Amino acid sequence: MAHKKGGGTTRTNRDSKSKRLGVKVFGGQAVKSGNIIIRQKGNKVFPGIGTRQGNDFTIFATTAGSVVFKKRIGRLTVSVI
Repeated sequence: MAHKKGGGTTRTNRDSKSKRLGVKVFGGQAVKSGNIIIRQKGNKVFPGIGTRQGNDFTIFATTAGSVVFKKRIGRLTVSVI
């Protein structure tokens, strides 16, 4: 006869998949139109010249050029020049 109870399985040890957020193209790098520059939740970085923002706050290039990050008046913006 067993003197200890059988070890049950744990239900609380699950984890969600990572969302792969962050900067995909860094300053000075070349991009084509449609390339994703940043994937983010909320407006951490705002779109500037040559970029637009998608419904899920993804910033992507609308023109070809090189990526430039600028900080002005407490707002970080990304542009394609």
